[in-house]
Amino acid sequence: MKKIGVILGSASDLPKVEKAFSTLDGLGVPYEVHIYSAHRTPVEAKTFAETAADKGFGAIIAAAGKAAHLAGAIAASTVLPVVGLPVSASTLDGIDALLSTVQMPAGIPVATVAIDGAVNAALLCAQIIAVSDAELAEKLRKMRAEATENVLKANREVEAKYNK
Repeated sequence: MKKIGVILGSASDLPKVEKAFSTLDGLGVPYEVHIYSAHRTPVEAKTFAETAADKGFGAIIAAAGKAAHLAGAIAASTVLPVVGLPVSASTLDGIDALLSTVQMPAGIPVATVAIDGAVNAALLCAQIIAVSDAELAEKLRKMRAEATENVLKANREVEAKYNK
């Protein structure tokens, strides 16, 4: 199975990204976590991106706050899918990171999830890998079915309590 690269722009982003780890763990998807800044460690970020495919990665999550150029910097150096995860790390509550992540020039695509949307970043990367991994695709289908059943159960409980 291909693994997911999870790159954080700063150690301070870790609490917002940890939900991605538990999501990937639950699906049995291997991943590696690194801290590389587009601004403070550009050589290391570029090297990771350039060598990721050869090292068995199938997709990359790039999580960053504030100026949030990390996803674009990573995407510029690889043809692997990059999922940008804007992190709320400033007085602008992540809007700055969202705009920096989503506004990529033509030719350097970055899929972008919601601000602090670590679970969806992990799921999107898992879905990308599942295109060529039937076992992972089945795990994702099962996860969706369980989510559906949880909502329907909550609905039944609410209906029983309030609809007389």
